[in-house]
Parts: sequence; C-alpha cells; structure tokens
Amino acid sequence: MRQGLVARRWEGYIRSSKPLVLFVEDDADTRELVSYVLTRENYEVQLAEDAIQGLLLAESTSFDLYLIDNWMPGTTGIDLCIRLREIDSDTLILFFSGAAYEDDKRAAMAAGAQSYLTKPANIGELLAEVTRLSEARSCAAERIVEVA
Repeated sequence: MRQGLVARRWEGYIRSSKPLVLFVEDDADTRELVSYVLTRENYEVQLAEDAIQGLLLAESTSFDLYLIDNWMPGTTGIDLCIRLREIDSDTLILFFSGAAYEDDKRAAMAAGAQSYLTKPANIGELLAEVTRLSEARSCAAERIVEVA
C-alpha cells in the first residue's frame, strides 16, 4: 500500500474574510446600487430578486447578514423572515423597505428581524446600520469562542 498525501475532495463553499450579505430585493436598480455600495465597503454580497430565490440561497450558504425588502411580488419580507428564522435562528436580519407603517416595522421585529430602515434612506445610514449589525455579530461570535 502506498503512503503519503491523500487528496481529499472539497465540497464546501470557501468563505472570504469579508462579511457575506444576502440582499433580497425585487427592484433591479436598488439591488445593483446597494450591492455596489456594500462591495466597495468590503462586504461580499449575494443577490436575490425574490423571496424564493433568497430562501434557496439561505438554505445553501451561511450568511453574516440578511438584508431584505418587505414588499415583493408573491410574498412579503415578513413571510421570508419567518421562513429564514425556521432554518437559521442566528443570522441578523435588517429590513430595507419602502413599507413605512409602524405595523410593518412591528411585524418585522416580531418575525425575528433586528432592525428596520425605511426607503428612501441615506446610503450612509444604510451602511452604518449594516456595519453596526455586522460588528454586533462579530462581537457575539468572539464571546462564544472565549466561553468555549
């Protein structure tokens, strides 16, 4: 029998050191603008144009943040948030939506979101909130490692 190095097949997704954001948004212009801005700020962004596509990505990839719209064709961001929480109870969720009613915000938080920004928001405000949530997740992960 031959000894030496054994080649193993890698079947996982290789993560970069950049925080990975899933942005679920039905408006193509908004998807591209937010993706461009976040990418320039050292985030890796995967895009989904509807809740079904977003859920499929969330089931197959580990994200650091979900950024979702509330008003989408076919379903709402609230429904997507509930489904995301069924498969992933840890990843932070930020709504970025034109749905500005207090009932929408309360429903999003009750479904498991951590934050809610109303469009049109200043891009700086969106970046600040994405950064705040990403840093909160990193701090929480560090505390878990320290305890273990």
